Amino acid sequence: MIYSIGELSKKTGVKVPTIRYYEQSGLIAAPTRSSGNQRRYTQKELDCLSFIKHARDLGLSIQAIQELIELNNHPEQSCSHADEIAATHLLDIQERISRLQKLEAELLRITEGCPGKQISECYVIHSLSNHKLCQSDHK
Repeated sequence: MIYSIGELSKKTGVKVPTIRYYEQSGLIAAPTRSSGNQRRYTQKELDCLSFIKHARDLGLSIQAIQELIELNNHPEQSCSHADEIAATHLLDIQERISRLQKLEAELLRITEGCPGKQISECYVIHSLSNHKLCQSDHK
């Protein structure tokens, strides 16, 4: 099956400019062109773009995806590096979640501490003006 860039976009949920960017960056191979100079994609490009989309949805960086695509081109090799990439990303996500939970707790405390009357008494404004009022380091 041969796909136009619009069809590829619809099938994968990846916008046309993003597909072009992935081509330029070498994540997907440059497609063949029709006699009218339109891009023509095969199932291989569709599969690769679906892989990229899923990896991006999981928050993997373009560099990590490039490494995983390269690894995928050598199916006889050990998958230890792929595991390492995923484990490193997981640690990063866990750290971000921890930071977000600290932010959530501090914002909850600040909003609950505000009497909600006048700005001159607003605990939210006072807390944002003076980091010493925070209970934890939430950076």
